[in-house]
Amino acid sequence: MNRLLSIATLFPNSHTPRFGTFVARSLEALAARGDWEVTLINPIGVPPVAFGKYRALAAAAVDGTERGVQVYRPTFPLIPRFGVRFNPALIARSVRALARRLHAESPFDLVDAQFFFPDGPAAARIASDLGLPLSIKARGSDISYWSHRQFARRAMLAAGDQAAGLLSVSDALTEDMVRLGMDRGKIVLNRTGLDRDRFRPLDHASIRRRLGEELGLRLSDDQPLLATVGALTARKGQGLVIESLPALPGVQMLLVGSGESRERLETQARSLGVADRVHFAGIVDHDLLPIILSAADAMVLPSSHEGLANAWVESLACGTPLVICDAGAAREVVTVPEAGLIVERSVSGVTEGIRQILANPPPREAVAKTAERFSWTENAASLAEYYRRLICA
Repeated sequence: MNRLLSIATLFPNSHTPRFGTFVARSLEALAARGDWEVTLINPIGVPPVAFGKYRALAAAAVDGTERGVQVYRPTFPLIPRFGVRFNPALIARSVRALARRLHAESPFDLVDAQFFFPDGPAAARIASDLGLPLSIKARGSDISYWSHRQFARRAMLAAGDQAAGLLSVSDALTEDMVRLGMDRGKIVLNRTGLDRDRFRPLDHASIRRRLGEELGLRLSDDQPLLATVGALTARKGQGLVIESLPALPGVQMLLVGSGESRERLETQARSLGVADRVHFAGIVDHDLLPIILSAADAMVLPSSHEGLANAWVESLACGTPLVICDAGAAREVVTVPEAGLIVERSVSGVTEGIRQILANPPPREAVAKTAERFSWTENAASLAEYYRRLICA
């Protein structure tokens, strides 16, 4: 059996169970194949004085076997906001002794980073230390955001040069990586997966009433419902959807996620007089998300930057069309009219896109068919073959 050491800051824990679930599902599917033993080191940043959310994060730094993956959660010293340039070195320092010990006990074949920054440069140091080949995966914002910061760009390019192989979640992201200066010959496409048992069209006749009861909300069957799934940040564009609501009488909006923009979005909804139609669900249990998506008439997420958002694929699998902007892999997901619309990133563009979907909703089963090419089994098979080539090179 081959042995993989994966390093991922983007991974769920008991305090943030929805953080990086797509990383967890991918590695779990790989481990379930039986030909790869997966060890995951999930470094958690904690300030010298742990306060607020950091106290809870420190408490979540617990090791264990999770769905077939051995998970270790060392902490590293974090300086919030100002110390980001030092994170790769601090992560590597916190991981090194553990990685050496595990490698001595049972040697690894490959070191893998699940995000390009800070994970990639940190994993590069560990791979050099252990004398192992390195793989780094790009997911979207790690390229679109961090590449504009010179210190991160330098570190990412150096790690990319060292890597034996690179992964990308979409063709569009591959082009971004090449423009940044990475070797196209190293890059392999590895699209996201999908839990087909969980994400599928559910009974739409009663699903909205059930959802309202679950969330303690009044959700009327005769009022259209928009779902917006993603972190509450300016990049995701939830404010554009809220601003469209005055022109869409009776339409309700359900925001799933948490983030720094929540207070601003709540204020915006009140100032526009639509607060009674804007519902903040926060972070929801993963079993509730298919109900939300199945209950919605459209999933609207006008992001400025994306890789290939899991929320896009999960929404389609539930039979709910998309209204999204031309970001990342949008054109690789919305390939037929049944999948929804790609609109201009403006209030008028979002409003018109919502109007069109609500006026002519595609059949839910036809929407769901557009997600049939995504699965965690296929994702894992692609990963296993790619990793095998790296260690046999």
